[in-house]
Amino acid sequence: MTAKLNSFDNGAALAEGLAARVADALSAGIQARGRASLAVSGGSTPKAFFKALSSAEIDWPKVTVTLVDERFVPPENDRSNHKLVAENLLQNAAKAAAFVPLYHAGETAEHAAQDATEATADICQPFDVAILGMGTDGHTASFFPGGSRLVEALDPATARSVITMEAEGAGEPRLTFTFSALADARLLVLHIEGNGKKDVLAKAEAEGPEADMPIRAMLRRAASPVEIYWAP
Repeated sequence: MTAKLNSFDNGAALAEGLAARVADALSAGIQARGRASLAVSGGSTPKAFFKALSSAEIDWPKVTVTLVDERFVPPENDRSNHKLVAENLLQNAAKAAAFVPLYHAGETAEHAAQDATEATADICQPFDVAILGMGTDGHTASFFPGGSRLVEALDPATARSVITMEAEGAGEPRLTFTFSALADARLLVLHIEGNGKKDVLAKAEAEGPEADMPIRAMLRRAASPVEIYWAP
């Protein structure tokens, strides 16, 4: 499947352009179905985008925000995606949105994944918008090369759910939506910055196993072409 590349001169322009695209998609979802859903990723790349989107003129009380994936750490931890979203997206007008976290306190990440699956069951069928990132190893969401449940996560027959993932490059145990929960998003975006990430993308678009670069699963098998937003 052919992805659509949207290039910008710099990160600030990208943040504004992506925020406008996402705001339009969420507003369309609200108009069509009375509510809209947004799943976002962590890392340093989306901060400017989050801040731009937080002030967008959207009927935010009708929007539910969740995470594509999360580390098994509490929300006060600096590595928490929950904390990143709370401090950068759920501000300004976007404070009125509902937020459904993936982390739930419990003895194990597996218990948290089960709780997250139940908590998110009514907001991801499908997502109106899902924003993916990509690591230099070709991982996206918490689909890491060599991940403990990578085959299961990428299998389209695996139920729409949140599962655990452990991998050498992941740090803490992870919680991640499965491929089936993300790949049919009405708007599926890959948000990347830097020439290094563009080189990784070119490698991912070439022939090769999905297990080596899991982003290939999204680029090849998503229900509609992935919209790539990139700036140097």
